[in-house]
This record gives sequence, C-alpha cells and structure tokens, in this order.
Amino acid sequence: MAENKVESLKGKLIVSCQALPDEPLHSSFIMGRMALAAKEGGAFGIRANTKEDIKEIQSNVELPIIGIVKRDYADSKVYITPTMKEVDELMEVRPEIIALDATGALRPQGVELKDFFHQVKAKYPKQLWMADCSTIEEALYADKLGFDFIGTTMVGYTEQSKGHRIEADDFKILREIIAGAKHKVIAEGNIDTPQKVKRVIELGAFSVVVGSAITRPQLITKAFSEALD
Repeated sequence: MAENKVESLKGKLIVSCQALPDEPLHSSFIMGRMALAAKEGGAFGIRANTKEDIKEIQSNVELPIIGIVKRDYADSKVYITPTMKEVDELMEVRPEIIALDATGALRPQGVELKDFFHQVKAKYPKQLWMADCSTIEEALYADKLGFDFIGTTMVGYTEQSKGHRIEADDFKILREIIAGAKHKVIAEGNIDTPQKVKRVIELGAFSVVVGSAITRPQLITKAFSEALD
C-alpha cells in the first residue's frame, strides 16, 4: 500500500509544509491545515518536519509524506535527521519516506553517512529513504549506497556547493544526477515557479518538491515588498 502511494508521486508536486520555532506559522495545527490546502491545490505529497507535525498532517490528508526532523548538534553541521534518535521519532508516525542529510559532512559524534545509512537500513529494512544532497558527487554516492530517492535539497546550502543554484544552465546539476543515478531523483531546492516545476519533470525528475514559494508567507510577502523599495 505504501509503495502504491509513493508511485502516485511520479510526475507530481510535493509541497513542503514546515515552520520552524522562530517562524510565525510554527504550529502542528497550522501545518495540518497547510497540507490540506496544498492537497486542494493539487499536491500529491507532503514533506514535513517533526513527528508532531506529521501526525497532525496525517489526520488531515492521506497523501504520502517525506518525513524529517531538523535538529542541531554542537559537533556537526548535519541537521536534517542527523541521528538514530530522530529516525526513531519519525518511525513512531511512519511517514512513507524518511529523508536524511546525505552531504559529505560527518554526523554527530563523527559518524559517516555510509555507516549511519547501514544502521538505519538494518533497523528499519522496509522503510524508504531519501538522500538530501548538495553536489553531483554526493548524489551519486548516495545512489550507490542504495537510497531509494536522491534529492537535490541541499544544493547551494553547503560549503562545497556555495554559489551553485539548481536552476543554473538549465538545471545542469539535476540533469547530471538523473543521467548517473539508478534510483529515482526528486528535484528540490529553490524551485519557486510553475515554469521550473514543469521543466524539472520534463528533464526526468521523478517528482518535485516546492516549499517556501507556497508555504512561507513571510518570504512570499518579502519578495513583493522589496519590489517597492
């Protein structure tokens, strides 16, 4: 059943419904309604942060969910589902897919991605996993490790990808990942117009995630406001 739900994402839009503690819409209740609004607008999946938000979203929509937990650790730059603690939390609500930071950075306590991925796969063998990557090399490495989905989520957000943009040169980074990866590729990160959404699917992405351009009204407002400054 879960696999059928995930297959329904092919060629479709996933909306990221997230609000961190310092944001105006931070509330599981609001994220649940945001997910419902996304569904009514045509979303086929949701990406969400924390088991609390996911549980509320699941009570509002039956769409497949990419689940994460964002948490900072003093000894690591990795903050997207960084340790087994976050994975265990997510497994309490069982999102269809769990996304992990799959950049080159070491996880808390110096754990490498390869070792962590083997641990989570061994503990939860039936779970589907998505790799949040920032470079072509990271994406192809995650593909080789056996992630079910390869995402471009972190492009431009790490030291090694600084200054890079997913849409540059007609999505060159995405095109190269799609050409080299055996697993499904999900386009994500700075995909902020309907035209970009359409283009990444044309290029062969399995699905596409849009977040801030739909679900962060303070950032949407800022773009309009700055046009008048």
